This record gives sequence, C-alpha cells and structure tokens, in this order.
Amino acid sequence: MRQRFKPWAKEKLAEHAQIAVADPAALKGKWHEFFGNHHPIHIEVGTGKGQFITGMGTVNQDVNYIGMEIYDSIIVTALDRIIEAELPNVKIIRENAQKLTEFFEEGEVDRVYLNFSDPWPKKKHEKRRLTHESFLSIFEHILVDEGEIHFKTDNQGLFEYSLHSMSKYGMTLNQVWLDLHASDYEGNIMTEYEEKFSAKGFRIYRTEAQFKKR
Repeated sequence: MRQRFKPWAKEKLAEHAQIAVADPAALKGKWHEFFGNHHPIHIEVGTGKGQFITGMGTVNQDVNYIGMEIYDSIIVTALDRIIEAELPNVKIIRENAQKLTEFFEEGEVDRVYLNFSDPWPKKKHEKRRLTHESFLSIFEHILVDEGEIHFKTDNQGLFEYSLHSMSKYGMTLNQVWLDLHASDYEGNIMTEYEEKFSAKGFRIYRTEAQFKKR
C-alpha cells in the first residue's frame, strides 16, 4: 500500500532524538546504558506505524523495545504513538535490517519480532524475505544464545516458506499457530495489518522459533 509522503517527518524525527535514534551505530554495545537499565531488549523489524511496539511497551514495562522501519513517513506515526503513551522503554530507528550487526553487539538483543513482513512472492526476490537464511544469520548474531524469533503473517505461502527456512537453518519451532485468532493464545497484541486482515476473515499464522545453542 502506497504511503502518503510527509516532507516534515524527517525534521520531526530529528527533534525527538531521545526516541528516534539518529545514529544507532553509536549505541552498539551500549543500548542498556541508553535505556538506563538492564532489562531485556526486544526489537521489531518492520515496525510500521508502531501499534504493536507501543502496545507491547505498555503492557511490558520491564522490557526495552526498539522498532525498526525504513521509511520516515511511516515511522513518524510510531513516534507520535510513543510520545502520546509516554513510554521510556520504547525507541525507534529508521534503518534497514541488513545493517543490524552495525547497531547491535553479538548477543545484545533478547528477542526479534517479525510481523506481517513483505512476502516478496517472486522467486527472484527470495533473498529479500526476512526469514531467508541470510537474515536469519544476522538475527542469530545479535540475539542472545538460544534467542527467539516471533513471527506473524497472514500470508500462508510466506509462513510455509519461513517454517521451512527456519527448520533448514537448524532452528527449533517451539510453537506454531495455523489460526492464531481461533486458538487459546493469550496476550496477543495486534498490528495495524493484523486488525485489517483478520477483520476480513483472513487466517493469522504465528510461530516462535529458537536458534540452537552456540
């Protein structure tokens, strides 16, 4: 879906550098110091407008959350939500997931969330999928030993691909939901896309996958 360009977004993000981190590479290995505590660090890759990350930050005050999104005009809405909710445990960065190892030390992150990632359905675009082995190796590097990826999507093809990719990589699928909203799973925080798709009757798929011990 095409997003409306907001020419003022970059300036607004710069005005709130304590939330929208302008130079995440400078905080590599220092994120706990930046947050001012030693709570677990969870990141959401592709945070969009921030509904999930702010929801999680609200109900889990003892966890530090970082949302990553590449577009200024989208992530500025996440900034507004964080400001409105007054969440010191939620930060955002406008960067690409391919650069994660530039921003986080090995084992600095406790969990990665991938919510409704772009499915990149064409075979020639396979390497762009966030559950491709090249991205899994990036996530494994920044995650703690036996760290987890929590993945949600409405796209059955992407979900099947991701389960296969994660299993082939050597990850353990601790939990798999083939119809999340029809299950007894508690505490689900919905993203904007999840609300939209589930309202149309789309099935929501979810898995919790864990890397093997180093």
